[in-house]
Amino acid sequence: MELKMQDSPVIKKTLELCQTLLDQPTFHEMRGHIDAFSADDEARQQYNRVYELQEAIQAKTEEPTQEEIETFEREREALFANDVVRNFNDTQQALHKLQQTVTAYIANTFRLGRLPEAGDFSEGGCGPNCGCGGKK
Repeated sequence: MELKMQDSPVIKKTLELCQTLLDQPTFHEMRGHIDAFSADDEARQQYNRVYELQEAIQAKTEEPTQEEIETFEREREALFANDVVRNFNDTQQALHKLQQTVTAYIANTFRLGRLPEAGDFSEGGCGPNCGCGGKK
């Protein structure tokens, strides 16, 4: 079955879902957190520094030194003391969780051939909002 995607009812309903997301009171606040982070060079550099430290530690074949661990922890604590970074991180996590939830509903619709119910998510998982995708 090939759908004419441009004008299909699925795309129209998807656009309605997108508009519903945009209409949520928290959307503009979340968007503001992302924009604030994007505009803050210092916060982005700080974020990148911690990310690079984490990558370097994970890439090591031997155990990281105590100094490397302390440096990472100090930089990470400073990073999350920054409100711009903390708000950005919280927003990213919330958006990821929302995306996982929507995806779980769609996946279960395909899998079940009907609208999913709350019990459809608890089989082997924590529920539609846990992010585990029904797998423990």
